[in-house]
Amino acid sequence: MLGVVEHRRRSPAVTVGTDGARVAFLHASALRTLTVATGEVTTIAEGVGAYAGSADLSVLTWARDGRLESSGATFHATAPVVGPRPDPAGRNVGYTTPDGTLRVTGPDLPDQLLAGEPGSGVTWGVADPAAEWLGRARGWWWSPDGSQILAARHAGGVSLHLLDLYGGWVDVHWDRETYPYLAGVRWTAGHPLITVLRRSQQHGLVLSVDPRTGETQVHAELADARWVEPVPGTPLLLPDGRVVIGGELAHDGFDARCLFADGSLLTQPELYVRRVAGVLADTHEIIVEASEGDPAEHHVYAIRTTMGGGGDRTRRLTSGPGRHVAEVGGDVLVIDDTVRRGAAVVPLPVAGPPAPAPRPILERVTDRRLPAGVLYPPGHVTGTRLPVLVEFGDGPGHQQVVADPAAWADRQRWADAGFAVVSVDSRGTPGVAPSFEKVVHRRLADVALTDQVEALQALTGKHPDLDLTRVAARGTGLGGWLAILAVQRRPAVFARGIAHDPVLDWVGLPPVVAERYLGSRDANPDIYDHHAVAPPGPELLISPAGGLSEELDFLQERP
Repeated sequence: MLGVVEHRRRSPAVTVGTDGARVAFLHASALRTLTVATGEVTTIAEGVGAYAGSADLSVLTWARDGRLESSGATFHATAPVVGPRPDPAGRNVGYTTPDGTLRVTGPDLPDQLLAGEPGSGVTWGVADPAAEWLGRARGWWWSPDGSQILAARHAGGVSLHLLDLYGGWVDVHWDRETYPYLAGVRWTAGHPLITVLRRSQQHGLVLSVDPRTGETQVHAELADARWVEPVPGTPLLLPDGRVVIGGELAHDGFDARCLFADGSLLTQPELYVRRVAGVLADTHEIIVEASEGDPAEHHVYAIRTTMGGGGDRTRRLTSGPGRHVAEVGGDVLVIDDTVRRGAAVVPLPVAGPPAPAPRPILERVTDRRLPAGVLYPPGHVTGTRLPVLVEFGDGPGHQQVVADPAAWADRQRWADAGFAVVSVDSRGTPGVAPSFEKVVHRRLADVALTDQVEALQALTGKHPDLDLTRVAARGTGLGGWLAILAVQRRPAVFARGIAHDPVLDWVGLPPVVAERYLGSRDANPDIYDHHAVAPPGPELLISPAGGLSEELDFLQERP
């Protein structure tokens, strides 16, 4: 299948108020709000990098050079401010400090330390090192009524605590020795819901937390022979009291990443669910981002949650090619650059002047139907042989072949320099099917390299101008590790490589990522040895300081 990217991805940091009255968004570092009823846009502040809002977005907060700034109310902070966030009602603001303490302030609540142990190395309210790999960016959460904060404490391991604004706390109780990883927390109504995982990541629990006592009850179990992959945006409490979780369907010929509500399947097996955006208040439909058939594209779907009713359970809301994104609040849905309430559509003014967009040719190659993309130099004349740069990006676990022009911007620089830039999503990459992603368990190096080589060879059938006698590899982090490995173990294919901040030894990676792919080092030392790279030789450029020009010189001096 051939395709080109067309969709213009919208600016990040869009938030919809829970009543649907306002939409807050960042555009060119300006924080703005749109009043949905009138379409009026108001600029709140310039030079804002990140923000948070109350439930109805009547109060917005952000940090500037360690100072607390806000709209709709005045708050005073006496310590350097990181990540300020107002409570749902906009009465008080919580924030963390650079030394890992959690503080709160408000008009009737003088700025005070809520939890912290300065100088001890213990942090409160800060995402722990494993959180990033598990998809959790936050370390504290307001209760729906704003009377409590649920905060993570990190002291070698992670614990959770319910903090009262006016003194006192209770600990959240679960078997932290058996389930040390806190993969997700959601507290939008009722009791908090948390997801915890074993160190092996092959088993997890979705727990409901009693906010008075901190006691937990098991709501659901998650299990996989390789690793559990929670769906972003879950667990999610539905208006009827059911809890939505992500899971995998792997029987009766199905191989799907789906949503379940209290054990009942919600999404059709043809969808690979990427993220849950929320629930529309008027229809009670779940809004999800998912792929269907083509992993390079994301589309937005509405999933009916009521058991009765006629019509299709699933409605696709986007049609054009691309990677569409959604946000939900009340009965308002934002998709890409449009705000929708029922049949009414209001444009979200985030579009900049049109700019030339990279236009890679997207394919599926080999009998495994590996997603692949080829980006040619501008004005390329068919019949002219081109050196090939295989771009691994951030490596396993990160899609490179995506229908998003912004994702190809860096690769366009290399195409402009005269290379045919190739990216292949080998097995181990999300988006195709759970089995495609997890088949690399404990054998990532061999599977990934085999797929890359076979895909390159298959591409020459439709792209004969790819000169496979002049192939280089490039990547960052785990992508840098794979670039080094490609040159060292497949030198007949990859003549040279460029690695930015590469992983040289998996032993040095956080256990949460190393053990996901390779298992326990104590139990599998031979697997870790097999995935270690040899000392880099002259055919490799490691962490170049000179940028593109230095990398070009390196590739050109080595025919």
